[in-house]
Amino acid sequence: MMAKRVIPCLDVHDGKVTRGVQFGRAEAGELRNVGDPVELAKRYNDQGADEMVFFDITASAHGRNTMVDVIERTADHCFMPLTVGGGLKSVDDMYTMLRAGADKISINSSAIAKPDLIRAGAEKFGSQCIVVSIDAKRIGPDQWGVFAQGGRKATGLDAVEWARKAVALGAGEIVLNSIDADGTKAGFDLVITRRISEEVGVPVVASGGAGSLEHMADVLLEGKADAVLAASIFHFGSYTVADVKQFLASRGIPVRQV
Repeated sequence: MMAKRVIPCLDVHDGKVTRGVQFGRAEAGELRNVGDPVELAKRYNDQGADEMVFFDITASAHGRNTMVDVIERTADHCFMPLTVGGGLKSVDDMYTMLRAGADKISINSSAIAKPDLIRAGAEKFGSQCIVVSIDAKRIGPDQWGVFAQGGRKATGLDAVEWARKAVALGAGEIVLNSIDADGTKAGFDLVITRRISEEVGVPVVASGGAGSLEHMADVLLEGKADAVLAASIFHFGSYTVADVKQFLASRGIPVRQV
């Protein structure tokens, strides 16, 4: 079995890391300021994080320039792979972030609006660079819908079918965000995570709901995820990346030790 990855996530708004619950919005004052993204990235790099994900939640040209600066400075100080998402709508946008130091590009609403962007990115940079992030919410018994625009707009897409299509178009990885569980610390949505993990032939990163070490082990074992992504439990000091890895190893889950 390949080593499972532990990935801290930084939501960046106007150059600062923020944290909300169930996709809280910046304009509504629903985000809590956590700190400087580069300093946090350095902390997690030193703790042994396998990767770092940055989501730019500032929808402006100024925000894009700020994010480029954040990625450039982080790449200067950290050696783990960096994934960047948020508002990237073209191959040129992808190139801008890859040139700044990102290793992977994450697309979400732009991929829904223009699925061929997945293929274009994969053809230009390779599938290993293209991550499709899916914001999924339970909409009925045994049914999960895909939402766009920060979880606010229903798309009518089925989460499993969309994951399958994204991979067929060239996505090399899926990040599955549970809107229901996001920021609640009540545990991951194991059912939809397992459903998608079994359907696609690429790694699935579970996101949304991490509140305990047991939650992380559960989604890797029962949910069959390849990696676990978390924010709050790391930012607010509940656990370090090393804590998570030691616990996972104690459960027989292979991880890369530092």
